[in-house]
Amino acid sequence: MLVTGFPAGMFQTNCYVVARDDATECVVVDPGQDAAEPLAAFLADKGLTPTAVLLTHGHLDHVWNARQVCERYAIPAYIHPEDRYMLTDPGRGIGPTLQPFLEGAEFTEPDRVIELHHGDVVTEAGIEFTVDHTPGHTQGSVVFGTVVASAEPMRLAFTGDTLFQGSIGRTDLPGGDHEQLLESIAARLLPLPDDTVVLPGHGGTSTIGDERRANPFLVGLSGTR
Repeated sequence: MLVTGFPAGMFQTNCYVVARDDATECVVVDPGQDAAEPLAAFLADKGLTPTAVLLTHGHLDHVWNARQVCERYAIPAYIHPEDRYMLTDPGRGIGPTLQPFLEGAEFTEPDRVIELHHGDVVTEAGIEFTVDHTPGHTQGSVVFGTVVASAEPMRLAFTGDTLFQGSIGRTDLPGGDHEQLLESIAARLLPLPDDTVVLPGHGGTSTIGDERRANPFLVGLSGTR
């Protein structure tokens, strides 16, 4: 499976492309600010066409170019209903301090928006993604999980801003709740196998095992699904 990502925009948000080996179709995760053009160049170079955009949550730095990408390729965007409002009114999700970033910008939904719910299985580009609702960073945050089929299957978790390498998502913006975020991580992420690869919304990759052992925000947390 091809899994690649690049940081985009002033927030350096990771935009990911996921495709089966030798496939011509792919899925895009979190096309944020200034992601559309480098994404289009990468897809053209690899001969890939996206079938969907998956959004881990509604914050502006993760959805900024969602409409442009969806429009270019005539594809849907998937998002949890609790965060859908931010596709058209992102200011409600970022608070007054970051409002100047939106001056003069207008946002509209992609033509097709599909709402996600906990436990859903999304199948796009021949890949199955499980959906875990992980509120706390935002009320509509989700984690997308998929398994790379091989001699030793590898599980991937696209965690958005729920879990980072050595950190967790901020909870001081509208809709954030620190205790709820920790509960989501304990219930949805820590029970995953240690070798599950964490692909976060910002920064480098990690594994669930490494975060369980070394992430200072997770000390004392445990949970079962």
